[in-house]
Order: sequence, then structure tokens, then C-alpha cells
Amino acid sequence: MRVLGFMTGTSLDAVDMAILETDGEAITAFGPAGERKLTDATRDLLLETTRQALQWKRGEPRPDIFVQAEQAVADEHFAAAEGFLAANDLTWSRIDLIGMHGQTVLHERPKDGVVGRTVQLGDAQRLADLAGVPVAFDFRTADVAAGGEGAPLAPIYHLARAQASGLEAPVAVLNVGGVANITFWSGGENLAAFDTGPGNGMIDLLVQSRGAGRFDDKGRYASVGQVNESIVRALLAHPYFTAPPPKSLDRYDFSLEPLEALQLEDAAATLVAFTAEAVKLGFDVAGGQPTQVVVAGGGRHNPQIMKALAARLPVPVAAAEEHGWRGDAIEAEAFAYLAARTARGLPISFPKTTGVAQPMTGGRIAQPNR
Repeated sequence: MRVLGFMTGTSLDAVDMAILETDGEAITAFGPAGERKLTDATRDLLLETTRQALQWKRGEPRPDIFVQAEQAVADEHFAAAEGFLAANDLTWSRIDLIGMHGQTVLHERPKDGVVGRTVQLGDAQRLADLAGVPVAFDFRTADVAAGGEGAPLAPIYHLARAQASGLEAPVAVLNVGGVANITFWSGGENLAAFDTGPGNGMIDLLVQSRGAGRFDDKGRYASVGQVNESIVRALLAHPYFTAPPPKSLDRYDFSLEPLEALQLEDAAATLVAFTAEAVKLGFDVAGGQPTQVVVAGGGRHNPQIMKALAARLPVPVAAAEEHGWRGDAIEAEAFAYLAARTARGLPISFPKTTGVAQPMTGGRIAQPNR
């Protein structure tokens, strides 16, 4: 199948797109990839939707704003894809399937025997009707309902991507998005994966809270700051870091309060160190060390994060591009791959990736009405 995958991260920056030719097992070709920035109106709507989602108590009706946000997300995806396909001399008739992750506005891990909650917004039926192509969506809900973490879901794609580029186990793929997560492939079909801690998310929130922009562009604030190691240690004292995997996070699970007394530059540098140390702890908890770490996600564009990872991890660290991967497209590629697996009824989550009792299929497919 030729599958168009979409991903919109918690940074609310852009719609990422990538085309794969795959049967959900082997990858036979990598098609074009690209992005389209979210409009300011949609970004503002999603910020408010996220605020309301975080205040949404269990058992209460879904906030009314969800419907508006779902439609806006679908329209953003369609507009992004129209320009993307045209730029690459493609039409919708050349696309067999769409994989749409949707916009995460809430993610709560299971706790004390209570199942988690996860919400990714995007009107899949609307997108299917606009494009005239089936849309695979809602990849996380079934896993969460079965007691799983609902995240991360990219590990099975990380394995396929590593194999497609000839990497050998043991190897780790580290995705630094709003939250950072690792996939540890120890050989064969042995996969373990979990969220290690914050990625860019806390740094973004810090910079925004200080009125200094949307994010620390190329790490310029962190590059001139001093790391407060005592605050790093205090942040790492959170019980999450000693909990056994699989485990998952929301970008809002950690407070900026411990950093309030620091200047912006020092606070940014401290959060960079926190991200790297959390990854290091992750390998300790996972009980194994890879021979190398492949870094994907927006965080690899922050030189300070890459420097901190190289300094604090005991194994070689390289950006995805050094292995011939498209670092900005990996998550969009992953949801193209997961869409193909959904269409074929293949599992997308596993006991050592999300904590479900057995490998699980997931996702639903919306068929176009025209």
C-alpha cells in the first residue's frame, strides 16, 4: 500500500507528513515527506482545548470545544496534504490509505489499578470524506482500555526502520519530542520501550512562561546558562524515574516551580541536563545498554540537548540523519506504518512497549462516503 502518514506533536508547531510503501511489515519504498505549519488560529484553539482537557474530570461530558478542535485538525491535515501532494506531483487517487495520529490534548497513564485516559483529536470521517481515502485513526484507545499505557506506539516502526537501514542490535532509538521516549531493540523481535521523561516540552513551556518566545531556538538560552545540578537531582527524585517500564508521560506531568528562582538561561540549561539524565536513568531501569543511540524528533535540532546526551550517556549518540533516516519525518512515517498494520489486523502495541498483557491490534478505519 502507498500510505500517507500524519503526525502533529504536542509542540503545536506543524502537521508532519510522509509517504511509505509498505504492507505493515516490510518497507518497500520511502516516498516524499514534508510539513506545513499550523495556522495561528488552530494553534490558539488547540492551546485552549488542551487547557480545558487538563481540567476535564472523569465521568463528566467531553468539553464542547473538542468537536470544534476535531474539525479544525481534520481541515489542517487536508490543507497540508493538498499542498504536499501537489508539490510532489501526486493526487489522492495515488494514495491507498491515510494514517492520522490526531492532536494529543490529554494523556494520563494507568495508576493504582485505574485505567488511563488518552485523547487524540481529529475528525477522521471528515478527512476521509474530503480526501476520498480511508483513514486509520484512534491508535491508542484500545490499548489504554486494556490497561496499557497507550504509548509509545512508534517502537514497532523503529524496529522496521532500523532493519531497513541495516543497523544491528543492540541499538536504541531516542525520540525527543515534547516527551522523550526510547525504543531498545536487543535482537530478534525483542523490543522494550517507554517514555524516559521530558523532551522539549518543559523547555518550551519555560520559554513561553517567561515571554521569551515559543521555544529555545537552537538552544541559544541554554547555551549560555549554567546547570543547577541540585535542581536536576530534585527533579529526578520524582517516583516516575524508578518505576519499572513500560510507562508513559504527559508533557504537563512535571512542574516548572523548582526553576522559578533561576534566570531563564540557567533554567533552560538545567532542563536540558534533566532531559539527558532522565534518558540515562532510562537505560539503567531498562537493564541494558545499546551499542549506539539514534536520536530523532525535534530535540535533535537543539545542539545543547545533543551535547548533553553525548556527554551524559556512556554510548555513541548520533542524529537520525547520520544513519540516512529522515529525522523530521520519523513519526509521520511511523503512523503510515501503523495504519498499514491496522488495515491488516497486525499488532501495534506489545507487553514490553505499553504494558498490555499480549500483543494488541489497535486503530479504527473511517471509510469515505464518496
